[in-house]
Amino acid sequence: MSEISKLEQNLIIKKIDDQTVNISINDNEMLMSIVGQFDQNLKHLSKLTETDVYFRGNSITCKGNKEKTNTFCEAIKFLINKYILTNIIEKGDIPLSVKKNIEIEKSNVKSFKQLIITPRKSVIARSEKQSDYIKALKENDIVMSLGPAGTGKSFLAVSVGVTLLMEKKIDRVILSRPAVEAGEKLGFLPGDMKEKVDPYLRPLYDALYELFGADKIDKKIETGEIEIAPLAFMRGRTLSNAFIILDESQNTTAVQMKMFLTRLGENSKMIITGDLSQVDLPSGTKSGLRESINILKNVEEIGFLEFSDNDVVRNPLVSKIVKQYERFEKDKGVGKEYE
Repeated sequence: MSEISKLEQNLIIKKIDDQTVNISINDNEMLMSIVGQFDQNLKHLSKLTETDVYFRGNSITCKGNKEKTNTFCEAIKFLINKYILTNIIEKGDIPLSVKKNIEIEKSNVKSFKQLIITPRKSVIARSEKQSDYIKALKENDIVMSLGPAGTGKSFLAVSVGVTLLMEKKIDRVILSRPAVEAGEKLGFLPGDMKEKVDPYLRPLYDALYELFGADKIDKKIETGEIEIAPLAFMRGRTLSNAFIILDESQNTTAVQMKMFLTRLGENSKMIITGDLSQVDLPSGTKSGLRESINILKNVEEIGFLEFSDNDVVRNPLVSKIVKQYERFEKDKGVGKEYE
């Protein structure tokens, strides 16, 4: 049965008058997941849509002007589709369900086409751009994704990579990034290689643990199925049957980026993430990411995705912060031109 028919089977919407709609959800477990403990989800949804909401039995009554009650109904449809596909409603799904920049198509079914199921949670595209990104991660051997923090560049790459590993479609996931803060002189830092690089890969670890659990990930690291590889130690290797993520790639030099890109072996994917507004290289050193975009932009087999502040999926305040910094940098004449 398709998601749309399941939606129709579980949802009845009746217009009472110009400002009131009644919503009935037939599946009780689905209903309680959407309503939330102590009606918290409904209260949040009511606040976001600026409507008055009442819940009794299996019925939700929504009051407000036509536009706002329509928004509330579309949000409920979104949440039902999310529950049908993942069997869970999470806290972040509530603001997502009414987010204005999501392109809604047939009650948000399109938003779920790029679904990633991991052991601990299901990951869906939270914007049209994220949907395109997940599609590119699955279809292209090399993907370059640019954009500010909080847009899901690294999180989604980790989700896809480790899922492929769990499905035994690849042999290993390799995590790398340039350690600019340490000047790439990792030999002077205490500890073994993993301990030297760990602080710089913390965001990727956070994603791994959230999606797959610490025990499972630590075992994969011990067996080498998940490998921590400093960019400086990539030279001379051919990376086959692997999913390689290069994070913070705006801090690569031109030489490093060329070296990294030419490590690609058979049945492998390379995901390169970065934010050209956050280059930490010494003054006068050109970003390898910036240069590679200019050189490779016409190569059809490489996927290019650029996120904006509209794609930020962290606390809504993060999007506002990003916008303010972009405005400040523009006023200062700090551009993001790639030439």
